[in-house]
This record gives sequence, structure tokens and C-alpha cells, in this order.
Amino acid sequence: MGQEEQSTVGVEEEEEEERHEISESWSQRKQTLILEISSKLINGDLEAKIEAARDIRNLVRKSSSSSSSSSSSAAKTRLKLGASGVIPPLVTMLVSPNPDARQASLLALLNLAVRNDRNKVKIVTAGAVPPLVELLKFQNGSLRDLATAAILTLSAVALNKPIIAASGAAPLLVQILSSGSVQGKVDAVTALHNLSSCKDNATPILDATAVPPLINLLKECKKYSKFAEKTSALLEILSNSEEGRVAISNLEGGILTLVETVEDGSIVSTEHAVGALLTLCESCRDKYRELILKEGAVPGLLRLTVDGTAEAREKARILLDLLRDSPQEKHLASSVLERIVYDIATRVDGADKAAETAKRLLEDMVKRSMEHSMSRIQQRAASCTPSNIQST
Repeated sequence: MGQEEQSTVGVEEEEEEERHEISESWSQRKQTLILEISSKLINGDLEAKIEAARDIRNLVRKSSSSSSSSSSSAAKTRLKLGASGVIPPLVTMLVSPNPDARQASLLALLNLAVRNDRNKVKIVTAGAVPPLVELLKFQNGSLRDLATAAILTLSAVALNKPIIAASGAAPLLVQILSSGSVQGKVDAVTALHNLSSCKDNATPILDATAVPPLINLLKECKKYSKFAEKTSALLEILSNSEEGRVAISNLEGGILTLVETVEDGSIVSTEHAVGALLTLCESCRDKYRELILKEGAVPGLLRLTVDGTAEAREKARILLDLLRDSPQEKHLASSVLERIVYDIATRVDGADKAAETAKRLLEDMVKRSMEHSMSRIQQRAASCTPSNIQST
């Protein structure tokens, strides 16, 4: 038995040495390939440049699957390619009249930018944003989708955000929310979400024209998804302007969609949705109170005062106070939740039986809230699938 164990150990050592030799050999070939690619992009004709751009994509993808430490290998490959001078000629190819050149360069730049902030900054510094914005205007779905993905990827870096925000990309991304492919819409929302977090923006990147497509997308998606979180965040931002508030309230299902997000959303999307509703009601209680009540907002807001985040609970309490008939009137009930239920009970059974009815309503609401929360947890567990950004 001991001899067998020694024999097995020897075989494992030989296999490890062989893997090491293969890895070293691949690294040497890769370095040679990088030099060849750089030379073709800088000095070659258009066909050679297209071939080199495609080689970049293939090289990064091969690095991603070449070893158990593929993530590290791909990262090193991106870093070495970025340092080899390939980015400026790739950016120049974005304005080529040849569609193959544009597509090949877009794919190469995307693969260089993924998970590499240094390359993202280099790409923007090399002047990629204006041609990418022009590509967002294309009717060619494939090129427009790739340009949208590139804007999304580049906008993830703080240094790039003000440059992209000032480029005129935002209105074109808003158009994609209505007319783009499914993936294009997802990427456009995420890009707009990235840009909206830029504090250096001189003017807001969104106006009221973004409300209809955002409401429609939020209406159609799962309210607890990451996509809903970003969409509801953008709507909360838009609710800060009078034009945005009018657009939300005038659009059929606008307020209802926010109410449904309060009821069924994730912790994040719920917080944004209640924030948008609160902003509406605070801006003009007389105008928005009835509109919000008509859509049945109270049950979701009551639940939120129990199981929301600290900020969401506070927003829900303030909004519930604004939704009452007489927000300044003092009641014997000590909490906002009890005051609201007491108001409802008074209207249902009269002042004499209000206290007893309110107690029953509170008990029923707590029970329903717990059942609803458990149902949402089960739904999320059943539908949740991990997603990782892969090389294009």
C-alpha cells in the first residue's frame, strides 16, 4: 500500500510540473501574440487591424478559460494589452466606415474594459466617448447594443462619469429604453443609473421624457430584481422635479406602479418607490394625496412601517401622516400606524367602536404582513439566479 501511495504522489508531481510547463509555454506565446497584435493595430492595413481586434477578444476569452486561476490570468492579459498601445488604434476604428471594423473594435474594447478600471479610463481618455455616442444613434441593433454596453462599462468608473454625462449620451440611452432590445434596455438603465450618481454633473442627466419608458419597464419587471432597484432609483430622482412629478401622475399606471413596488419590491426598490411617492405628496398634498390613496397605497405603507429599512420606515410614516384626512389633528394613538388604523376604524364603525375595531385591524395587518413577507422570501429564493459579467 505504501508503494502505491508513493507512486500516486510521483504521478501527481509529474502532472503538476507538466501543467506548470504548459502554463509557462502559454504565457510566452501570449506575450508574443500581444506584441504581434499591437504591431498590426498600429502599423497594419484595415484588414490587419480588424484581424488584430478579433485576436484581442479571442486572447482575453482564452485567458479566461486557460487555467484554474482564469480570472487572474484574464486580468493580467487585459492589463498587458492595455499597456501595449492597442487602445488608441481601436478607438480610431470606431469611426471607420467599415461596419466590421466598428464591430471588431467595439468587442475588443469591451473585453479590455471588463473588470479593469485602468483600461476604462484609458479608453475614455483616448477619445472613445464621442464615437460611441454616434453609434447609439445607429438603427443597426447589434452596433447600438454594443455601444450601449460599452457606455455602461465605461460609466462604472468615477473619472469617466462627468465626461460621459456631458457627451449627450443620456437622451440617446433614454430612447433605447423604448426602442432597444431587451439587453439594450437593461444596459441603458444601468448606464443611466451609473451616470445619475455623478455629483459633478452641472445639470441633471434625465428629464421628464424618461418617465414613461421607466414606468413601463418597472411595470413589466419583477419588482424585487436588481433591474427594478435601478429603475425605481431613477424614478425617485425624476420625482424631484415638477416636470417629473407631473409625468409620473399623468401617465396611466404611473403612481400605481410605484405603489406595487412598495408592496412587492426588494428592500432597495421599496425604499426608492416610497421616496418617490413621498416627494410627490410633499410637493403638493392637495394634488397628490387622493391620487396615491386611490391606488391603494396604505396597506403597503403600513407593512413598510413594520419591516422596511430605517429610512423606508421613516418615509412611510411621514407619507402615511400626509395621507390622513387631517394630518395636524392629534389622536390618542401613539404611533403613526395606530393613528392611521384608528382613522380607518372610525370611518368604518364610528367613534364609539373605533378602538376595538382598530385593535382587530392591527392584529390582522401584522398577520398578513408576516404571511406576505414569507411569500416574498419564498418567491425570491425560487427565482434568484446568480449572474456574473463575462467577457463579451
